[in-house]
Amino acid sequence: MKKALIFGVTGQDGAYLADALLKKNYAVHGVKRRQSNINSASRLDLIFKDPTQQETDFILHYGDVTDPHNVTDLIAKIRPDEIYNLAAQSHVAVSFEVPEYTANADAIGALRILEAIKFHGFENKTKFYQAGTSEMFGKVKETPQNEKTPFYPRSPYGVAKVFAHNITNHYREAYDIFACCGILFNHESPLRGIEFVTRQITYRLARIKFHQQKKFKLGNIRAKRDWGFAGDYVESMWLMLQQKNPDDYVIATGESHSVEEFLALATEYAGLGDWREYVEIDYELRPTDIDVLVGDSSKAQKQLPWKPKMKFEDLVKNMVEHDLEYFKFRSDQVNDYTD
Repeated sequence: MKKALIFGVTGQDGAYLADALLKKNYAVHGVKRRQSNINSASRLDLIFKDPTQQETDFILHYGDVTDPHNVTDLIAKIRPDEIYNLAAQSHVAVSFEVPEYTANADAIGALRILEAIKFHGFENKTKFYQAGTSEMFGKVKETPQNEKTPFYPRSPYGVAKVFAHNITNHYREAYDIFACCGILFNHESPLRGIEFVTRQITYRLARIKFHQQKKFKLGNIRAKRDWGFAGDYVESMWLMLQQKNPDDYVIATGESHSVEEFLALATEYAGLGDWREYVEIDYELRPTDIDVLVGDSSKAQKQLPWKPKMKFEDLVKNMVEHDLEYFKFRSDQVNDYTD
């Protein structure tokens, strides 16, 4: 049985990836920070088992990519066949507030894992996946963006991810480690954190629908992004590590939609009418923002092969329905209690 080690398993991508790998009969080891709240996040509810149980295909470990000794010890103990580095401070706006921590986790964290692979002599045993992001392209030089498009990041988060990408390429070339970078464009789901704009929209609209708030604030709704479904995108991570040779791949839908489009569609699905009744716009929420990002995943579609399955409209509907169901359940519980 293959063993996979996932750093950042309690995040959106980590949960979907862990579930996918378990279905492929992997033994999955997930790393979570002690301050991560697995119960409130509920992302691993379907697969989480008591970490004290030894006979299980899913084992949870406490750890942090900012702790070099912990990273080295975990890799030595588990001896994984595949490592997926999904751990990151992944919120663009927050990276402006905590740039040093973002660099430590997102940039140096990847270096610590690669160095541990080399230190233990696992170059020929352990394959490595590094989670990249379309934010690395930043102020884009060409549209759509592909694997050869120059990086011009516009946030501490983007800068840190460029370092992680480049150091992964270096360790692949210098030490012959099977290391791949996935340059994933925006990918969403009901498991997305509420701090991200798509989930913030669906979550706030659901609150409004059930009379728990009246308005909420958004930033640049003219920004356009290439949005896909996270459940589709984690499959590409696994496929990269099954290839004969390591390489880097852009993962995207090839379609660009504005935040306003997402907002309008979500408001319609929520049955709330015109979004302008509920949203205040503040264009100063980000010091520097990116106007348009859209990816060209033709290389991944041809070589892996991989292609997105869920359409944009279905993604929005899926997220809205999830949050409406959540607040309906809470409302029903309150009503049952007061009856």
